[in-house]
Amino acid sequence: MAYVEGTVTAVPDANKDAYVEFSRRSGEIFKEYGLETLVECWADEVPDGDLTSFPKAVKLQQGESVVFSWMIWPDKTTRDAGWGKIMEDPRIQALGEMPFDGKRMIFGAFVPVVEL
Repeated sequence: MAYVEGTVTAVPDANKDAYVEFSRRSGEIFKEYGLETLVECWADEVPDGDLTSFPKAVKLQQGESVVFSWMIWPDKTTRDAGWGKIMEDPRIQALGEMPFDGKRMIFGAFVPVVEL
């Protein structure tokens, strides 16, 4: 069964091109280790909520946008093995610093319960 990782991140608008390039380059490496799908989505309609929201969750600041992303792996075993190899791949380190504040990234892994 597929295994899905999701993230919500605050990215400076000035870093949009750098973020897209970083994601493309890192995604190509991830695919070599079993990743099936990577989707990166730049905020279009992401309102502030009264109690909680994507902007509140990542402590969005002026001049930043929310990015919602997910990765689909064939299964958890492939994902676990893939991450181990990815973190050892020197090409990942060569990508340099991430173009966003990773401390405000929300991430998690999920088992699909409905897929249409």
